[in-house]
Amino acid sequence: MTGVSLGMVTLVVPDYDEAIAFFVGKLGFALVADRRESERKRWVEVAAGSGLRLLLAKAATDEQARAIGRQAGGRVGFFLYTDSFDETYRAMQAKGVVFVEQPRHEPYGSVAVFEDLVGNRWDLIQPAGTSQ
Repeated sequence: MTGVSLGMVTLVVPDYDEAIAFFVGKLGFALVADRRESERKRWVEVAAGSGLRLLLAKAATDEQARAIGRQAGGRVGFFLYTDSFDETYRAMQAKGVVFVEQPRHEPYGSVAVFEDLVGNRWDLIQPAGTSQ
């Protein structure tokens, strides 16, 4: 199938403004959209670079609230790529991002696992063969 790409993924969060503060303030994502859809719903998109966007969606039901922080069942479910691992790692630490593992070097690249504001696990990764 040609002409198809994955453009956005939903991340369920408890609060729009806290999520924006984390992704924009701590991870350096760009705020792409923040518009009110109704009294309780906003359309909030953030992006890192020019690729995939995250739709930050405030939980509206008990079922959605139960998914917060466990969207990948406790596994790493999101991957944040960098071309300067050490610099990005230090900058994220300085902004209070919680790393749950120490950086390590694997055949596929340099990696460290961190948690977002609600406990979802992410890999910060610099793929092997990219400049440092």
